[in-house]
Amino acid sequence: MLRLVVLSDTHVPRRARDLPDQLWRAVDAADVVIHAGDWVDIALVDQLADRAKRLVAVWGNNDGPDIRARLPETATADLEGVRLAVVHETGARTGREMRCDRAFPETDLLVFGHSHIPWDRVTPNGLRLLNPGSPTDRRRQPTGTFVTATVRRGRLDDVTFVPVVRG
Repeated sequence: MLRLVVLSDTHVPRRARDLPDQLWRAVDAADVVIHAGDWVDIALVDQLADRAKRLVAVWGNNDGPDIRARLPETATADLEGVRLAVVHETGARTGREMRCDRAFPETDLLVFGHSHIPWDRVTPNGLRLLNPGSPTDRRRQPTGTFVTATVRRGRLDDVTFVPVVRG
């Protein structure tokens, strides 16, 4: 079994000085950390790379040349049989499922960010689309969020949107 933490749009230090302690504890317990971009500062990339057992990550539209030099625009990985792809943006909500089916035909799970809106859908072709929201910039959401999940026997299970507790 693999324990996953999925996050995006951290915007540290612009939207928060650091990630919430609750998220750091989840990172420390995870086997794989997935970040879908908009880090803003290379220091957080370094911190997550140091603390995560395995980091799969991309850059986002708010990330500068230092982060873009270190991370790809699209990342892929095999997580014990789950074919993962990570991008920052998937375009407008309308038509997202069809666009992603066409763009990622050999993928089981596509993690994306950008909107800060939690999203968990399965496309007509069986592609799971997962946006963890943002742990630091909730925008119009009731709370900030990140996702925990597990991979067991080639299946993504236990997908949980974790609300960030302030205080």
